[in-house]
Amino acid sequence: MSAIGGDPLARWRDGDLSEVVAQASIIVCTGAGGVGKTTLAATLALGAAARGRKTVVLTIDPARRLAQSLGLTAMTEEASPVPGVEGLDAMMLDMKRTFDALVDRHAPEPERAERIKSNRFYQQLTSSLAGTQEYMAMEKLYELHERGDYDCIVIDTPPTRSALDFLDAPKRLTDFLEGRFLRLFLGTGMRASKQVGRAVGWGSGIFMRAASRITGAGVLEDLGEFFQSFEGMYEGFKARASEVYRLLASPGSAFVVVASPEPPALREARYFLHRLEQDGMPTAGLVVNRLTPPPPPSLAALTTQQAREAAASLADGDDDDRAVAALLRLHADRAELTVRERRAVAAALQGTTPRRVVEVPRLRPEVHDVEALREVGTHVHGTADADAAAEV
Repeated sequence: MSAIGGDPLARWRDGDLSEVVAQASIIVCTGAGGVGKTTLAATLALGAAARGRKTVVLTIDPARRLAQSLGLTAMTEEASPVPGVEGLDAMMLDMKRTFDALVDRHAPEPERAERIKSNRFYQQLTSSLAGTQEYMAMEKLYELHERGDYDCIVIDTPPTRSALDFLDAPKRLTDFLEGRFLRLFLGTGMRASKQVGRAVGWGSGIFMRAASRITGAGVLEDLGEFFQSFEGMYEGFKARASEVYRLLASPGSAFVVVASPEPPALREARYFLHRLEQDGMPTAGLVVNRLTPPPPPSLAALTTQQAREAAASLADGDDDDRAVAALLRLHADRAELTVRERRAVAAALQGTTPRRVVEVPRLRPEVHDVEALREVGTHVHGTADADAAAEV
């Protein structure tokens, strides 16, 4: 790329993720929405399966893009084989069923579990509380890992502003379930002394009367019953969350950050890399998706200035000259865009230490089948793995 000003990413150790798909037992794909994270998750799962490893790819993306990428018409919470790919299963998180199973596990008796699951507030919680989806994904990940059916588990995280909610969700959810302040005002019996009890009872009465007029007494009754039913179960939730966190931080796990060359996505990727390093999570590297490829070798010696000067000299010629001039301008535009994108990536990487940077050029508009994923795989996890996958 010397003809267009050198390669701004030359200082970074480029590579691929062949080692990751060959060795990691858990791969977590994270990044901002719209950067091709789901495509990458499917690509990595294909690469692991091509290595003869029994693999499952799990999506917690409600848009169901993973099924489309794998050429499936639908996907459920049960692991299903991907047609035409030996050793690869795919599944989608069913948040409510996973939460129900968690309640069954931690409830001291079946009656308590049924009371929680029939509570209207709980039913709303399982579909709308921020962090619940990510917490349940971690629970499902742990369940799959403990079951021992797979050599490699690939997780496609949801397209939220901060995909690292995957790490923060357990603490947020368990803090909410403890709900000390809210349960205090709901009058759940948390009274440290007789005097405090009178104050709390008075406060609860005012709060309950005012809130009932706004939300209805039934809603608050459900809320109070919900927190009462969860009494004594918080430690079990916290312990499980800690176990999952340790699993994600273990050497067998690998976080792959995905970005595109656009500044917003690169800013998110930079934050993800810093946060993963801060939390001590094993980061496999950064994948920059949809980079504009450099000009072909036959044009590599032609600088953008030379291309534009030649185009200008041909602009007033005949039809053939004008056609050549247009192609020269396209070449110059593409070369300049290539440099701008790579400079943006290099700037975003300043101060970070990604283990590797993997570049994926812009290929086709939509990746929607296994063959297209294999094409992406030649850039992500190496030609050898892609060739093996093609033989499956």
